[in-house]
Amino acid sequence: MGRIGRWATLVAVMAAGMLLVISPLACAPRHKPSPPSASTPIVRVRLLVARDNVAIRAALAPTVRAFSEKQALRVNLPGTSDVALTLKDNRWLIGGVPIPGGGVLTMWQADDGTVSINGRTYRGRFRFIPAGGNTFDVVNDVDIDGYVKSVVPRELLKSWGEEAYKAQAIVARTYALYEARTAGLRRQWDVYPDQRSQVYGGCQDESEKSRAAVDDTTGVVVAYGQLNHERIFKTYFSACCGGVTQSAADAFGEAYQVPLSDQNLHGLCSAANNYNWGPVEISKDELTRRLRDYGRRRGRAERDMAKVSKLEIQLVNRFNRPIRFVVTDTNGSRFSLTGEELRNAVNAGTSKDEPARLLSSFCKVVCDPTNETIRFVDGHGNGHGVGLCQWCSEIRSEAGLRHEDIVLSAYPRARLVRAY
Repeated sequence: MGRIGRWATLVAVMAAGMLLVISPLACAPRHKPSPPSASTPIVRVRLLVARDNVAIRAALAPTVRAFSEKQALRVNLPGTSDVALTLKDNRWLIGGVPIPGGGVLTMWQADDGTVSINGRTYRGRFRFIPAGGNTFDVVNDVDIDGYVKSVVPRELLKSWGEEAYKAQAIVARTYALYEARTAGLRRQWDVYPDQRSQVYGGCQDESEKSRAAVDDTTGVVVAYGQLNHERIFKTYFSACCGGVTQSAADAFGEAYQVPLSDQNLHGLCSAANNYNWGPVEISKDELTRRLRDYGRRRGRAERDMAKVSKLEIQLVNRFNRPIRFVVTDTNGSRFSLTGEELRNAVNAGTSKDEPARLLSSFCKVVCDPTNETIRFVDGHGNGHGVGLCQWCSEIRSEAGLRHEDIVLSAYPRARLVRAY
């Protein structure tokens, strides 16, 4: 019997004690979620990387189709237990049952939040993309507003005000759309699900407040440029600026933009838990190890440096926030790093509970040549300090500012426009 003939008949197997039924679909699935407006953009979130299996559970039968196939299949999964999705020799298997065809496997949900991947449910559809050998990536294609409804409550505290939530929704939407239209053009996904982009956890993270914030600001983004010729930009944000932000040019070496320039906020976020921090003490041997490792991973000269002799602030911005540091090794060689490069080098490979971590690069350095340690003291803030400060947003919300004003105060000379 040919491939189509075999799949024209219901296929049932016992997989881990559960009945798994796969049936063909000649056209669109009978059950499908109400789609967002056709003008609503999609953002592609790479949930998982190079996995050899994922656990799938479905309350309603999803639909799947391999890239090489024209025919879609409805898969009746046991709604009370997980079934493994695996890839073997470029063949997909769900609960041990092979799916015809090869290449990228796409799964459409019968309704948003009816399919879970490794215990978490998401809106939208899923793509399982071969990543070499028998491993694959998992990408969630979700409309931008559905995505932001999950991001906002992961980025802000539950108790924070509605206007702070709305401001964060606009900023998160703009950030994701910018990534989709820039870095996303070169790959099969747009954003990470964590702090490398924005924290995203699917349906379980949504709240009534976050859904309302997104619905009330639908389509609104931050843009910069001449009137009627504005463009969105990468709307960076961090937890707490420590009272002074830094520019994206200083932090990340990007081209200077007024909306991402530095600002003196005069301690507006002083209520934050990490507004003040330190001291953090690291031995010179340990700092040397971390800098060398950072140099190896980034292909930088620090990989071959001798033992750290001293660390100094090299440059500060106009509001006296350090923006560049210089490390001198025992051979007299000097290595210049931006504040963010230094923070990433110090923190790489350490856990969140590791005491010898830098919350930000907004600090002073004490380096006694007679001592074998370096101390980071008088620290302020949490994160890179570029763009919107989330604690400043909340304080402004408590003071009665509307979300529009909160956003525009964080990004000087920017405008709010409708993208869709």
